[in-house]
Amino acid sequence: MTATETAPIRTTPPSAAAARPHDARRRRRHRPEPFTIASYLGVGAFGLVCLIPFWMVIAGSLTAESVLSQRGYSFWPDPFSVDAYATIFAGSRVWLSYGATIFITVVGTAIAVASTSGIAWVIARGLPWLSKPLAVFTYIPMLFTGGLVPMYILITQVLQLRNSWFAVILPLVIAPFLVFVQVSFFRGTPQEILDAARIDGAGELRVFFQIVLPLSKPVIAVIALFYAVTFWNEWFHALLFISEPAKYPLQLVLQNLITSVANAADLGTTTAAPVYAIRLAMTVITIGPILLAYPFAQRYFVKGLTLGASKG
Repeated sequence: MTATETAPIRTTPPSAAAARPHDARRRRRHRPEPFTIASYLGVGAFGLVCLIPFWMVIAGSLTAESVLSQRGYSFWPDPFSVDAYATIFAGSRVWLSYGATIFITVVGTAIAVASTSGIAWVIARGLPWLSKPLAVFTYIPMLFTGGLVPMYILITQVLQLRNSWFAVILPLVIAPFLVFVQVSFFRGTPQEILDAARIDGAGELRVFFQIVLPLSKPVIAVIALFYAVTFWNEWFHALLFISEPAKYPLQLVLQNLITSVANAADLGTTTAAPVYAIRLAMTVITIGPILLAYPFAQRYFVKGLTLGASKG
């Protein structure tokens, strides 16, 4: 018997041989690609560029007025001072403005979401002699508007809404772009579910409120967030239609502070107001609450936009 015949033959177990390509693919899968690394670096750099000015505004609002007027902005508040915030909240103007802005945002968003959902559902239903004219009527404001003078006459003389918060709400109730986003989403609702509900005896209102709206939470959250940001940041219509300082929304107070010399009368206080620091502090107070609303709608935001854009 030769040595070749007596030597044991070494074989690789089938399971191990099959596992090697799998392990190699797993290692390649977990290895980050250059494009992924570049994307993370680019997004991180962009986020840092957006965050730095915001942080400098916060730091400037917490810096003493004398240092801020001499040195300008800095990354760290040195010396630390809360005089601007103390001046803002010492009077009643900011509290009244907060109440006005919260009312405009909450009531305006509720009315806008209800109106947009109703119009979008009628357009999406494709009803003869109704859906198409309503779609055209909604599309026209995306191309042109009636103008500032007719709107001013309508609000002040026809509707008699001068010095009313509804003068700020009503011109912004319907956003045509958001209507068509919701129309695209409604058209993607499974028709089998709607037909089953109608066979069971559900009317049109019951189908809409108990079936369509619960299925449309993502897109409703998206349009509600858009409307809330719009109403929260609105100051132009308040400048046109509201002349009573006690009814000024927060953004109009901030606009008055930016375009004029800040003084104690702007905030309803009797103390000397730090000019530069108080503008920065008002900016932080104004944008803070709306930034806190984004995390609650974040999980619906991307989903609602992508579904509304792809279905239809």
